[in-house]
Amino acid sequence: MSLRLGQIVDALGGSLEGASADTQIRRIAPLETAAAGDLSFLNNPRYQSQLAASQAACVIVAPAMRAAALARGGCIVTDDPYVYFARATQLWARAQGHTPAAGIHPSAVVDAQAQVHPTASIGALCVVERGAVIGAHTVLKSRVTVGERCTVGARCILHPGVVLGADGFGFAHERGEWIKIEQLGAVRIGDDVEIGANTCIDRGALEDTVIEDGVKLDNLIQIAHNVHIGRHTAMAGCAAVAGSTHIGAHCTIAGAARIVGHLQLADNVHISTSTVVTHSIAKPGQYTGVFPMDDNASWEKNAATLRQLYRLRERVKALEQRLQDGSSPQQQ
Repeated sequence: MSLRLGQIVDALGGSLEGASADTQIRRIAPLETAAAGDLSFLNNPRYQSQLAASQAACVIVAPAMRAAALARGGCIVTDDPYVYFARATQLWARAQGHTPAAGIHPSAVVDAQAQVHPTASIGALCVVERGAVIGAHTVLKSRVTVGERCTVGARCILHPGVVLGADGFGFAHERGEWIKIEQLGAVRIGDDVEIGANTCIDRGALEDTVIEDGVKLDNLIQIAHNVHIGRHTAMAGCAAVAGSTHIGAHCTIAGAARIVGHLQLADNVHISTSTVVTHSIAKPGQYTGVFPMDDNASWEKNAATLRQLYRLRERVKALEQRLQDGSSPQQQ
């Protein structure tokens, strides 16, 4: 299977230069491994040396890299090569027929009181429970579970093993025992949401857990009950959000980050890898809280020092106060 460069440019735009529109493209490949007949892209100028050596038939580049790209061969010039590359992969998948067919796999279990749009695709061994709603052109890969009364919007993709609507972790403590709090809410997923494999989103205790339009969640993420995630926020693998936290729009949460419960994160907040967020964040920006990795002996020494920081702080404050009072440390 192949596409002509002209077909790609007609569909996606951009300026084709230094190559014929009739050139056949057989695959999309990285710069360093691309061969004749391949389409590649350059997003970061640091890889310009790879551009010069690449054997790709055509490379997607920004206007600033046009001259360098033409020096080696054909190129498609566009304002954002990475976005163009993303749209090219979608075009390629459609051309190869990778888009899942609408319908319900024979092994799926769909409750008679669930609503599945005729254009949706429900994969093998999925479970769609009573009162659940699956929107138009949404794809449930294999073994996805959508619990009672949970709703999934249009054009969503739920990868294998996703669970929507498991009970939230809610218990009341009474005389050494835990009394279950029935989780009476549901999960509401907006449009154009993608959820990675084995990610769990718990139903709300009373109100719904909400994932707004355009949110992207990676694999193995835990979203607890009553969390609200704003539109177009992206969260990488193994992150976790505790209950009743509200995350704003256009945020990014890096892999293995942790956000404790009942917090508010403003729009455009960006959390670094492995950071533990323990308080609300009202101001947009990048936030990091990582104790740097080191060899174990050094790490233990540093950890021991950290445990003394409060005591050291108090000693410094006392010293500063004495200096302000006009006495020297020796006089004390």
